Amino acid sequence: MCEQQSCSRGGSGEIENAVITYLGSRPRAADTLEGIVSWWLPLQRYEIARVRIETVLAHLVDAGVLRRDRLPDGADLYALDDKVERTPHPH
Repeated sequence: MCEQQSCSRGGSGEIENAVITYLGSRPRAADTLEGIVSWWLPLQRYEIARVRIETVLAHLVDAGVLRRDRLPDGADLYALDDKVERTPHPH
């Protein structure tokens, strides 16, 4: 059994952290429940995921699995490094 407060909160800690983090970078933000569900939380998850993905891509470049080419607009383009042995994937 669990206490009333902890049962009612369930897995809300993740949501609470996402809202606080969102507001930490946008302290003047205000929205309705619908707006928060539709915009704040997906955006916050995207930003967190973006940092994680960027870290993984940097690791793969450092490991020689991927190459990173700079595009004229300054964006990075990732692709399998030419030196990586390609193995066929079963279909």
